[in-house]
Amino acid sequence: MKEIIYLIPGLMTDKRLWSRLIPHLEDEYELIHFQIPLSEDFDEIIEDLDREIGNKKVNILGFSLGGYIASYYTLKNPEKIKRLFLVSSTPSSTEEKDIARREKKLQEAREDNFTPLNLEKAKELLEIKDDEELIHIVSSMFNDLGNKAFVPQLATTLKREDLFDDLVKLNIPIGLYYSTEDRLLNHTSINEILQKENRLKVVAREGTSHNIPLEFSKELSVHIKNWMTHE
Repeated sequence: MKEIIYLIPGLMTDKRLWSRLIPHLEDEYELIHFQIPLSEDFDEIIEDLDREIGNKKVNILGFSLGGYIASYYTLKNPEKIKRLFLVSSTPSSTEEKDIARREKKLQEAREDNFTPLNLEKAKELLEIKDDEELIHIVSSMFNDLGNKAFVPQLATTLKREDLFDDLVKLNIPIGLYYSTEDRLLNHTSINEILQKENRLKVVAREGTSHNIPLEFSKELSVHIKNWMTHE
């Protein structure tokens, strides 16, 4: 029987996020995508996840916002988690400098003032600028999910608390993989994590990519396989 890995996407992403990663992993693992429910309450979100997981003991991988959800679930249900892996994500609160901007965007979104992500803007979010298919995937995910997903997902980012100190008390392998120049990542939190003595396995890649599962899927798959060998 294959080991199970639950995959949780991030803000305004869906199962297409894993489309380039799955071919590198599907022969060895059972990969289950969990789409973030349309809720502003982390407890409601992980209740849905818990219903899916049931009585199984699984591995869980979260990208960006999904990494925080995976961390929160792990703390609430440690007996069900074998390993935790975070991609472009930190188990921490939103940085103070970002809160006012997000609150403004959230208010606009609640007033149904939703701005689609055009191809040019999608391109700006990527490290790889010349992959047309990649640009279309990022743009399409955002626009297809639309305002109905944007409002609750953005709202949850304003309700985050720091989970790191509790998380590292758990006796499970925890991995973190990120880009050194990712402007969407909380680097203050990363620096704090690196300065504290803990068992977290942190690996940084040189670059700006936030969408690592799409842009550097093969590289990511190697680190996932390494994480899956840790007991």
